[in-house]
Amino acid sequence: MIRKKWRRDEPLDHAELGRLLPPPGSPDLPLDRQSLLEEHLMNEIRQTATATATAPAPAADRPPSRRSVRRPLLIGIPVTAAALAGVIALNAAQGPAGAGASARTAAVEAPVVSIETGSSAQLASTVEQIAAAAAKTGLPDPGPGQYVYIKSQVSYQTTSVDVDADRTGTWVQPLHTREVWKSPDGAKGWLDEPGQQPKGGITLDKDAPLSKPVNGRDIPGEAVNFSYDWLKAQPADPDALLTAIRAAGGSGRDRDQEAFEEIGSIIGEQLVPSRIAAALYQAAARIPGVVVVQHSRDAAGRDGIALARVDERRGARTELVFDRSTYAYLGSRGVQIRQEGGTKPGTVVERTAVLERGVVNGQKERPAGRRAA
Repeated sequence: MIRKKWRRDEPLDHAELGRLLPPPGSPDLPLDRQSLLEEHLMNEIRQTATATATAPAPAADRPPSRRSVRRPLLIGIPVTAAALAGVIALNAAQGPAGAGASARTAAVEAPVVSIETGSSAQLASTVEQIAAAAAKTGLPDPGPGQYVYIKSQVSYQTTSVDVDADRTGTWVQPLHTREVWKSPDGAKGWLDEPGQQPKGGITLDKDAPLSKPVNGRDIPGEAVNFSYDWLKAQPADPDALLTAIRAAGGSGRDRDQEAFEEIGSIIGEQLVPSRIAAALYQAAARIPGVVVVQHSRDAAGRDGIALARVDERRGARTELVFDRSTYAYLGSRGVQIRQEGGTKPGTVVERTAVLERGVVNGQKERPAGRRAA
């Protein structure tokens, strides 16, 4: 989802928190995840402000403290745009960030793989086969009141920020289940990601509390959210789709990389009409720098062939993995290509696997009549 920025007059506590946080690093958050992060961060700030307002009055001989509530923030930063929304954990437990991180997300040893060189020699023929397979896929057509359902296994590189100790930590999440429900028009949705989101999940509704600026105003115009309805209305024209995706970007990053990752987000957590899916793959192949990697694996360990592109700014390669026999989309993988901070080349910093995709009649409902707990 691409969202437009707004200006907001913030009270003093917000400004102070902004000064305490370290400057943002690379990679940038995809904009749909940025929206979700801002929603949770603003909620945390308001809880802090409420706790401060209701605290006992300070002694007369010392000034009141505006830092009476201290909560380390755990901010998940997936390195590609393969998922709809960011992995965000706001840890309410007191204590050092490391303790909170262990309580919420246990660190695991990230897989390290051999870096296979990609090639553009077979790009045209590979994409032709992928597009042909997508065009033949029969998919359900969700109607009003129904939801697109996607179940995945995912793991992302995550960064913790301790605003009190002025320190950060980075680790790779264990593989875990992620379930997303989205209405065809993109206005309503639900995300359930045990261990990474609050128990029971969080809303992705467009009109949810905190989904708009405090003053209730935004820049005129409707942001593109790449919903099922939006995709269905598009022409099956690779150039037109690529133009629309690029136009909806604008985060200041490499525009080609941003477009490639957005295509990965769409096919990873959306139900895409078959003719549009075929055109999306053809559009991806027209992005400069896209190559074919003959051997890649998704989060479920399934071997496949990948369309890939390196983000030169952060030295990581995003790989969209397809079954080498049926050319069906399997998932994604992010591999560090060059040393970046403490992350060595070959480290798998992101991996996903689509396990189930379908249409259901309500939020939290699973296909075949199964319901979420």
